[in-house]
Amino acid sequence: MKLVTWNVQWFCGLDGRVDVARVVDTARAMTDFDVLCLQEVAVGYPGLAGDAGFDQPARLASLLPGFSVVFGAATDELGPDGARRQFGNLIATRLPVLQVRHHPLPWPADPAASSMPRLCTVATLATTQGPVRVMTTHLEYFSGRQRHAQAQALLALHREACALAEHPPKPVPDSAGGAPEDTPFGPKPHTARAILCGDFNSGLAHPEYALLQSDGGPGGSRLVDAWRVAHPDVPHAPTFRVFDKRYGKTPTAFDFVFVSEGLAPFVRRVAVNLETRASDHQPVLLELADPRAPGARGRAGR
Repeated sequence: MKLVTWNVQWFCGLDGRVDVARVVDTARAMTDFDVLCLQEVAVGYPGLAGDAGFDQPARLASLLPGFSVVFGAATDELGPDGARRQFGNLIATRLPVLQVRHHPLPWPADPAASSMPRLCTVATLATTQGPVRVMTTHLEYFSGRQRHAQAQALLALHREACALAEHPPKPVPDSAGGAPEDTPFGPKPHTARAILCGDFNSGLAHPEYALLQSDGGPGGSRLVDAWRVAHPDVPHAPTFRVFDKRYGKTPTAFDFVFVSEGLAPFVRRVAVNLETRASDHQPVLLELADPRAPGARGRAGR
């Protein structure tokens, strides 16, 4: 699996131009991706810089034939003109999608900070590893209280999914009517194999970074930073404030890819594109080895 995660700032580059195709081309230049996880995707927000007043998920889908596009709206509202407006996360993939879930994250009151609703979008995909749960999210920037609560919720979601994989629900009785797989109670692809990626708005020294890598539950499911697996002796490449200095002068890593411990031996490559200015964040690439390939296990790249 080759995955790219990127906060695309509603596809607005540092030149002020909104260009969905430019983002797709930049991600493709990094790798022939199987999964594209994007944060800050908009529908119907003309007031955003560069004009995001169109359906960005639909535009992206037109540029990715053969891909399934899953969009989760953290913000879903009507504008002053009555038109629907949405803002959130997106997963595009050419791998079979087995299940989709959207989890609103906590939004505790913090009157001292600007904030917006946040969401974790989850797609369980069929891969050569078996089912893999891909989670993408974007945590609050302005409120540390909210960001920490959101990180706690992400960890709880991962632990819940791992527990369901360890102890799946009881099969549906025949009396429910119809074939079991044709009812909402039918079997689901529960798995402890997971990738959690996105813009966490927290760096290596923030408590959220350590929190997300705390005990994940049974089956070797603890989340670990894929960069540390691939580059144990190399500092994290920055993903924010590389070119855009509106929020500070020092480049930092805010965008991460965490993998469950069961996937860690298959991490082959993790890289950050430090050249593109197609957003205010830099995209991150994760490549997992095919376990069927000779010598795949334990072949983490540097």
